[in-house]
Amino acid sequence: MAGTMTLWRPTGPEELDLVRASGWKAWPPRLPDQPIFYPVLNEQYAIMIARDWNVPASGVGYVTRFEVDRVFASRYPVRQVGGRDIVELWVPAEELDEFNQHIVGLIEVVHEFQPEGGPTG
Repeated sequence: MAGTMTLWRPTGPEELDLVRASGWKAWPPRLPDQPIFYPVLNEQYAIMIARDWNVPASGVGYVTRFEVDRVFASRYPVRQVGGRDIVELWVPAEELDEFNQHIVGLIEVVHEFQPEGGPTG
């Protein structure tokens, strides 16, 4: 979509339950030790986190995809946190409610990872 930016968010089951409870329209508030909400800018990086971190940490990992208004999203810095394709959009936790208001459409699950041989997307 021309006026939107596609973002991905690797997540575990607890955060996904809260997204589901929002009607697939919003990300939940950050915990006190989470000052940044950081969706990622490419699907492969999201897959790597969901598979390699969320599965061991919580037994299942999901990759979600959503669109956000491109002009609004441009106010937030893009941070390269590793290799060339390891990039995140850094949204301060206190601005997450406003960020959620600029999500276009619904948040959708595009991949699911489980330990050894479970369903994948």
